[in-house]
Amino acid sequence: MVPQIEFRYSNIYDERFKKHRKSKMASKRKFTEKTIKIYIKNLEKEWGKNGDRILLELEKLTRLRWHEQKIICYVVENTIPFSDPLTIPFYDKVDFAIDMLTHELIHQIYTQGNNLKKCKKAWNHLFKKYKKDTWNTVIHIPLHAVHSSVYLKFFGKNRLERNIKLFKDLPDYARSWKIVQKEGYKNIINEFKKE
Repeated sequence: MVPQIEFRYSNIYDERFKKHRKSKMASKRKFTEKTIKIYIKNLEKEWGKNGDRILLELEKLTRLRWHEQKIICYVVENTIPFSDPLTIPFYDKVDFAIDMLTHELIHQIYTQGNNLKKCKKAWNHLFKKYKKDTWNTVIHIPLHAVHSSVYLKFFGKNRLERNIKLFKDLPDYARSWKIVQKEGYKNIINEFKKE
C-alpha cells in the first residue's frame, strides 16, 4: 500500500514555530495566504512526478511496509524539518522541498507501525559498529544510504552531491554522509536488511 501524501498548511500550527529554531535553508520571504496556496500547489505538482514511485522504492530498499494510508505533511514558514508529525518549511526551490520530504519519509518508514521492532537487530548492530559516533550520526547512516539510492534513481548525481554539500556544516550529517560514501550506499542497505 502506498500512502497518500497530503500537503497542509495550518496557521495555528505555523504560529507554534515563530519563536523556535529556524532552518538556514528555508525561504526568507514572507508568505501570504495566496502565496502559500500557490506554493502547496507547486509542491503537489512536483511530488506528483515521482512521489508514488519514491514511496514504493522506499519499501523495496528497506523491506518495510507503510502502515498509514494517508500521511499529512505540514508546510510551515520556517522550522527544521522533522518526521512526526511530518513537517517541512517553505523552501525557495521546490525540488529541495521534495528532497527534505523524502528524507523525513525515510525516517517515517523506519518508525511506522512495528517497523522499528522489525529493524531492532539491525539498529543494534549499527549502534555497536559505530559506538564512537553520535546517535544522530548513526540513525542517518541507513537513511542517507537509502536516500542516495533514491537520488541516483530519480534525480541524478548532481542533486545527491548538492544535498551532501548543503549539510557539510552539520557535523552529525556530514559524518554520516562520509560513512555512506566510504562504505557504499548499496553495502549499507544490504547489511541493514540482512540483520
